[in-house]
Amino acid sequence: MEKSAGLVIFHKGNSGTKYLLLHYDAGHWDFPKGHLEEGETDMDAALRELKEETGISGASIIDGFSEKLGYFYRREGKVVKKEVVFFLAEAKTDKVKLSLEHKGYEWLAYEEAVERVTFKNSREILGKAQKFLAQQSRS
Repeated sequence: MEKSAGLVIFHKGNSGTKYLLLHYDAGHWDFPKGHLEEGETDMDAALRELKEETGISGASIIDGFSEKLGYFYRREGKVVKKEVVFFLAEAKTDKVKLSLEHKGYEWLAYEEAVERVTFKNSREILGKAQKFLAQQSRS
């Protein structure tokens, strides 16, 4: 069993709200995420991974959004169950300093981001984040 945490990270600029997707070395596009370290909370791990993978610090967590997903994968011939919790956060900047574990990134409007993200469960989380932000802006 592995546990990870990540962020659906967005930035509001002159051209509207954009979501950050990372291009992983394995070829897929997804959100910043990574393993919890000893003694870390899910949120602490998500913010640390964001800083390590993108150089972005000081992102503001949006209260009330938390989505979990679970899946299985193979590592060294063994089946591993993985659980990932995602939070929603706003970046104060769109400047990214990419880590070596990724080969690219893009800030994309929702419609483009939902097309680019590789995994169905990540697309669903992005959709929930978009809906959550829309509801927040109406209240």
